Amino acid sequence: MAVVSRMLPTEVSDAAIIARSVREPEDFAAVFARHYAPIHGFAGQRLGPGLADDVAAETFLIAFDRRDRYDLSRTDARPWLYGIATNLIARHRRAEVRQYRALARAGAEGNYESHADRVVTRLDAEAHRGPLMAALAKLRDGDRDVLLLVAWAELTSEEAGEALGIPAGTARSRLHRARKKIRAAMGQTEPTSEEDR
Repeated sequence: MAVVSRMLPTEVSDAAIIARSVREPEDFAAVFARHYAPIHGFAGQRLGPGLADDVAAETFLIAFDRRDRYDLSRTDARPWLYGIATNLIARHRRAEVRQYRALARAGAEGNYESHADRVVTRLDAEAHRGPLMAALAKLRDGDRDVLLLVAWAELTSEEAGEALGIPAGTARSRLHRARKKIRAAMGQTEPTSEEDR
């Protein structure tokens, strides 16, 4: 009698879980558990907490409905999920731009755990937050999408291209253009900068 060892959820690829969920829909809960918090956080950063719940929930409803069309050669579902979320965020472009403008005006307000955290965060935020948010509000939608998928969602430029359904070269061009504009707006400093992932 053979004993089947069940893999822990972290050892099973997203693609394998999605494939299994076509036959056993409740298995999709593992994809939700893995990725809901980062998708919600990304939506919250872009639109604020008021719309983040709706965007994150709708992202997973759409993903669940489309799971039978998922490209199983892609083991990591993050680009797919961020692509869905970014398309949903596009419905709220005006709210997103208003959010950035409000944050640019608000400066360094926020909740902090200690006085030391507040001082350090305030100094950093005062130097960068307002100009960064103002610069984000001025970017073209496509450029902003790529930049934020790389900077906030921690996707590579290739994964950002996959998420947006554009060629990797186009994603790299948009990322370069967005970073150039952010650098100019920030006086040649770029707090979102990391080498292309």
